[in-house]
Parts: sequence; structure tokens; C-alpha cells
Amino acid sequence: MRAHLGDQLVVENTTTSGARRDGEIVGLRHDDGTPPYDVRWSDTDEVTLVFPGPDAHIRHLGPPDRPGEPAPATQRAHGPADIGRRVAAERRRRGLGREETARRARMAPGYLAYLEEESADPSASTLIRLADALGTTVTALRGGDTDQAPGRGRAMRRPLLRDIGPGECRALLGTHGVGRVAVAAPDGHPAVVPVNYEVVDGAICFRTAPRSTPAAAVGSEVAFEVDHMDEVLGQGWSVLAVGPASVVTAADAVRRLTGRAHTTPWAGGEREMWVSIRPTRLTGRRITPADG
Repeated sequence: MRAHLGDQLVVENTTTSGARRDGEIVGLRHDDGTPPYDVRWSDTDEVTLVFPGPDAHIRHLGPPDRPGEPAPATQRAHGPADIGRRVAAERRRRGLGREETARRARMAPGYLAYLEEESADPSASTLIRLADALGTTVTALRGGDTDQAPGRGRAMRRPLLRDIGPGECRALLGTHGVGRVAVAAPDGHPAVVPVNYEVVDGAICFRTAPRSTPAAAVGSEVAFEVDHMDEVLGQGWSVLAVGPASVVTAADAVRRLTGRAHTTPWAGGEREMWVSIRPTRLTGRRITPADG
């Protein structure tokens, strides 16, 4: 018998007085995946050390490769599972380490590492504990809300909407991210489009293509907005920058921006035109608990 982290151990009780039990393997005692195992039982949520008997078998829910061996090339090409990436991203966003997250979710740190780095399919109970530990939802970890507009959560009972100053606005803009630029499109209609941006020497810069909608910002005063909301807590913030936009033409400046860029434009394609917005007005608002 060999198992991987995340596999299910099923015990088929052969007596009439007992019931079938199953649990998730959250700890391995041997590198080759042989017993015993640390098992979190689905009926009690308790973890016990188990030496499986003849009435037990393993359901392999993780990748088919054996522990310590590399995954097949086709699997490596896809990278970590979507759930693992969302767990890792949410953990980092909340400033939590693996040890602390694993403690909150009542699981072994090694198992959390496995979930984040391998193509795992965690059980429903595991996802519930992770969602609770990270202050999010199982739906969000599964990616079920990717086609839904943000902000569907309930408002807090006593919200406080307050203005934030330019210094805090600059800090919230950070060094890069995704924001929205409001322009008069080439067809004359107003438009708001998302762009990947960089903040360099106080200017908000983004890459686009000539004659595209974001390129219409050049030569006019535009508005640029970035925000974040916590669906679970019903709080968040937004920052609005207003200022003239210009195209970056100096070759050394273009090379500098390209070299410092944290990511390529998500929209893909040829987008080598850099646009710079120099804010003349920077305002923001934050929603917090009234007693926070």
C-alpha cells in the first residue's frame, strides 16, 4: 500500500456492527508513501495515526506520481492546480505564512505545501477549513466567482466611509497592479478599460497598442482608478488619480519601463506603446467598521 498526501483512506468495516469510515491522509511517515499515515477522519475531523489493515484501501485523489518523483511533463506544463494558486495568493495577500495558515486550517504544513505546489484535489472539508482560515469562501477558492461582478457580499452592520490622503493613496497604488483608465474612445464615446500598470517615479504607466482604446488617453486629462474589496468583511478602498497622459518616446525611458515591468499585459498581443499619467490630483476613500 502506497499513498500520497491528500489521498483518501477508506476502511470498509466487515462486521455488521460497524460503518464504513473514510479520511484524508494529511501526513506521511515514510518518503515512499507506505504506512502508517496521519489521517483526518471525515466523521470526527480528528487526526490519528493509522496502520491500515486488510479492510482498508487508498483512493488516489492527487497526482499519480509517487512522492519524491517528478510529475509527468504534461502535468508540469500546467503548473500548480488552480485551487493551490488561489490558496497561495490569498494567503500572501493576507500576509500569512504557511505555518500559520496550516495551524488555522488544522492541517500539516507539509500538506498545505502540497496543495499549493501540486495538482491536488482537496476534499470539501479541507476547502471549508482553508476558506475559514483565509477569511474567504469555498466558491472563491474553487474559482466559481470568476465570472461574477465583485461586491456581491453584504455590507457590514456599521460601515464608515472616510476620505484618505495622498500619501495613503500612493501607498495603496503600490508599484504595480491592474487599474482602470477612463478615456474618450476613438469613436467619441466614453470608455473605461482595465490595464496592467506600473508606478515609476510617481507616474502611472501602462503598455498598450497604438489606435487602441487605452491609447486614446494620450494628449488629454484622464482619470485612473484602482480599488480593492474584501467580500467577506464587506470593506475596501478605492484610489482615483487624475492627470495628463502622454506617450513615452525616449528610447532609454522605454527600456527602463520595460525592464522594470512586473508583468506583461494580460490582454496579450503586441503592446509596446508606453503611456504615462502624471497625477495632478490623487484622492481616495476607504470603507471600514465604524468602531474600527
